[in-house]
Amino acid sequence: MQTTGIIMAGGKNSRMGRDKACLHVGTDTILENTVNQLTKVVDNILVISNRPQSLSSLGLHIVPDIFLGCGPLGGIHAGLVHSTTDVNLVVACDMPFLHEKMLKYLVEHGARYDVVIPRLGNYLEPLTACYHKSCLQVIESHISERRLKITSFFPEVDVLYVERKKLTELAGTDYSFFNVNTPEDLEQARDIKKRLGLPAKG
Repeated sequence: MQTTGIIMAGGKNSRMGRDKACLHVGTDTILENTVNQLTKVVDNILVISNRPQSLSSLGLHIVPDIFLGCGPLGGIHAGLVHSTTDVNLVVACDMPFLHEKMLKYLVEHGARYDVVIPRLGNYLEPLTACYHKSCLQVIESHISERRLKITSFFPEVDVLYVERKKLTELAGTDYSFFNVNTPEDLEQARDIKKRLGLPAKG
C-alpha cells in the first residue's frame, strides 16, 4: 500500500517571529527531523507552504494551498488533491518529537478508515492524523461553506480514534504532540532533547 506524508508548513509563524520549520531542535531542523521520521513510514512526501522560497533548499516537493485563507483545513485539502495515494499521513511542521511507531500505527489503519486520529482525553490531534482521499469531497463542501474547523467534517466520515493509552504504549512518551509555537517552546524543546539524551543545537 503506497502512502504519502503531508507536512503542513503554511502557518504564519506570528508567535515565533520566524519560520518554525527551519529552527534547530537537536542536530537537525524541525522540518528535517519530520522528514526523517516520515521517510520511515511513507513512500512520498509533500510539503504544503505558500512560501516555497524559504524551504526550496531542502529539495522537497512543495505545493501551495488551492483555497487561500482557509487555515489548516485548506492545507489538508491541497495535500489530498496533490497526493497520488489514498492513504495520507498529515503532520504539522512544528513537532520535533514525532515517533516512528506511532506514525506507523496511524498509517497501518489508514486504508480502513477515512480518518485515523489520536485522541488525548478530550483533545484531538488533527495535524498528526491519517486522511483518506475519500475525504476530499466533504472537505471541499465544508470549505465552500466556510466551515473551516478541521474536525467539523468528522461526523460525516468514518473515524478511528486512537486513545492516549495506545499512543503512550507506542511512543513511550507524551512528547510526541509537543509543538513549538513560541521562543519559550523552542527552549523547552531543546531541554527535552537533552533529557532524552540527544544533542541540542542552536
